[in-house]
This record gives sequence, C-alpha cells and structure tokens, in this order.
Amino acid sequence: MRPPFPRSLRGQLTAGLVALLALACTAVGVTTVLALEGFLVRRLDQQLTASAGRFAASLEHETHADADNRPDTRGQADGTFGARLLRGTATQAAVVRAATDAAVPLSGHDRRTLAGLPADGSGHSVRLSALGGYRVNAVTGDDGDVLVTGLPLHPVEETVHRLEAVEVAVFGGALLATGVVGALWVRLSLRPLRRVTATAAGVAELPLASGEVAMPAPVPVADPRTEVGQVGTALNRMLGHVGSALEHRHAGEERLRRFAADASHELRTPVANVRGHAELALRHRGPVPGPVRHALERIHAESQRMSRLVDDLLLLARLDSGRALERAPVDLTRLVLDATDDARAAGPDHRWLLDLPETVVTVTGDEHRLHQVIGNLLANARTHTPAGAAVTVRLAAGPDGVRLTVADDGPGVPEELRPEIFGRFVRADHGRSRAAGGTGLGLAIVHAVATAHGGTATLESRPGHTAFTVTLPHRPAGA
Repeated sequence: MRPPFPRSLRGQLTAGLVALLALACTAVGVTTVLALEGFLVRRLDQQLTASAGRFAASLEHETHADADNRPDTRGQADGTFGARLLRGTATQAAVVRAATDAAVPLSGHDRRTLAGLPADGSGHSVRLSALGGYRVNAVTGDDGDVLVTGLPLHPVEETVHRLEAVEVAVFGGALLATGVVGALWVRLSLRPLRRVTATAAGVAELPLASGEVAMPAPVPVADPRTEVGQVGTALNRMLGHVGSALEHRHAGEERLRRFAADASHELRTPVANVRGHAELALRHRGPVPGPVRHALERIHAESQRMSRLVDDLLLLARLDSGRALERAPVDLTRLVLDATDDARAAGPDHRWLLDLPETVVTVTGDEHRLHQVIGNLLANARTHTPAGAAVTVRLAAGPDGVRLTVADDGPGVPEELRPEIFGRFVRADHGRSRAAGGTGLGLAIVHAVATAHGGTATLESRPGHTAFTVTLPHRPAGA
C-alpha cells in the first residue's frame, strides 16, 4: 500500500516545506549531539590523563597505599575505576565510592575486554557488566603489568540524552508551527491560482457544442512576472481566442440557419406550384401519351418528397431558433397506437409488437411533433431492417419521466455512424441514392424535438439488436 501523499499543490508545497525543515532539524540535531558527545568524551580523556593512573598504581604497589594498606583514593572522582593486569589477566579491580574503594566483580567478558585494551594511554569506551559504560585508558606499569584507569560514561550519556529530548521538543514544536504557518502562507500565495482554476472550471462547464456562449470575465493578473501570473495571462489569451472562435462559429451557424429557414420558406411556394400543376396535368381527361404520363407521375412524386424535405428543414430551422412548441397534455399511448397502425400498413412484411403499460401515459408537449418523432423512429426501423424483422415499441412511465423505445432485431447501425447518427443528412449508404426514400433528417428531427421538450434521444446498437430511446419529462421546464 502506497503511503498517503497530498495530491493538491498546496498540500505538496506544505509537505515539502515541512519535510525540508525536518531534514534540516535532523541534520542539526545529529551534528550537535555528536559534537557534544565527542567534546564530553575528550574531557573524560583529559581527566584520565591528568589523574596519571594514581588509583590503578596504588593497586600495583603496597607502598602507595595508606596506613590501612588500602588503595590511594585521594583526589579521585567518585566512580573512578582501576584495574591491574598481569600477563593479560586482571588480578585486581576496584572502583572509588565516596572516597573509599570497593572491589569490582569481573565477568569473563569483562576480563577479555580489559585484556584486549592496548597500553597506549589513549581513551577507549568499554561496557562492564557490573558498572556499565566506562571510558578507560591503559598504561604499562613498573613491573611490566598493565594499569587500567576509567571514568564512568553515565554523566556523558545523561547529558546527551537530555540534549536529545530538548531538541526533539524544540524541533517538533518548530515543525508543527511551520506546518500551520506554511499552510496558511501557501494558501494565501496560491489564491490567484485558485481564481484561475475556478475560471477554467467554469469554461469547462459551458455548453460549447453549439449556440451562443457567454465567456467568463478574464482572470485578474496581479504580477505577470510570477508563475501564477504567467498562467493567468496564458489563460486569458486562450479565453480570448476561444471566445473569438465561438463568436465566428455562432455567426456562421446563424447565417446557415437563416439561409435554411429562408430557403425552405421560399421553396414551399414553387414546390407547391409544381406539385399542383403535376396533379392538374394528371387529371386531364384527354388522352396523354404514356411517356408524358410517366414523367408527370415522377414530377408529382419528387415534388411530394421535396415538400417533405422542405417541411423538415423548416422545422429544424424553427427548433434551432428556439421557437417554442405547443404545450398541452398529450396521450402518448394513443400516439403510439396510431403511429404503429400506420407503420403496419406501410410495412406489412414486418412484425410489429407493442409493449404498453396498463394505464394511459400522458406528457405535456406538442402532440403533432411527438407523433412525428414516433413515426420517424418506426419508419427508420422499417427502412433499415429486412422483411420479417420484428420491431418492438415499448412505452414505460417512471418517476423520472417517460421512456419510449423502438427496438428491432435487424443488422444494427454501423459503428462508424453511431456517434453522428442524430446528425443531419446522415445516411447509412454514403451515396446519394434516394431509392430508400430517406432524406437523412428523420433522426435529426427526433433529437431536436426531444431536446425541445427537455428530453433526450439515445441509441444502443449491436448486430441483431438496435434500440432508439426517447426520454421525456412529465412536464418540461417552462411549460
């Protein structure tokens, strides 16, 4: 398991500051402890050298002892250790206690430790089983023996431990105070960066896909020489470019919408005239040559298809412009039944199945446009599935809204078309053939009408199963 580490920049900077201070405190603490310990040990070595081994020498010769034949403890500090080694074997060992001496029992390990000391007069640290840590030196005696004198290390160790405790308390408090003050300082220093982040997050939440977009105000930049100021300046420059691009795009979309609306509106009259003249010519009672009648029938059929295309384009232009739809209670169950009957009549070679709730499903919306949505979905299923395919119309009402699903067991939508299936003039066959009779606007109208009602239109497709689902709220906002 990885150790926890702050993910925010503020946490990382604060943690880094505290970590650096902790390393510095550790280095200072270790250095001071080692320096103090070395100084105190050198002082012990100086004391050992100044004592000249008198206490150990009194263990060697009886003439140096006092009247009671006891070792000479005069001028010796309490705890001074003395030992005499003859041919590598400790013959005597004593320690000064309150101006007297007391014999010291030596273990085998103690004897081996003392025997291994070089008689060079320099200090060495040893640990005796009965006395603890000692600083000792060994010199050669008058009779070829070795005299060992030592002073206890306990005062040195106690002083060092006290210094360690003081450093831990002081450095711990310093680290705690640095963490708190450093966090506040970093928070204050990063306040401009938080404004930059808030602005970027606001831009990320804007609907940039289409329509007019109101860009947020530029980020105030206090000092462009700082890193935060440079980020703010770059963000403001980027927002300016994005805003300019969005304005140009919106202007182009508006021009295209106006053109589509104007062209659709202007085309309705000549298309209607062509259609009317074709119908009038077909009703002529006199003899009409076969090729002429065929041409008139084709003109009539194409004018009908062009009329539908113009109506679809005009509807999309109106929806794009935000024109409000009718808002009235709509019996969606009846619309599904009527649209399915029409689809069954148009595609008798398909199997049409209904899955409806027992109660009537009602929504608030535009009845004519919702009927058009259902009809477009059923026509799409009929057109893109082979004869004998099953088309299921499912209607369900829940607390979150109404779900209308048109599913079929056909070959499915090609994967490359799924992301843009609700786009305009998107066709399964990329050629310009109109043999299937589609204009490529049916699903675009489904999506536009669903969105205008505050709902959504989604696709789920795989080989053998394709389902278009339209979700509508019970009562759209602003109804």
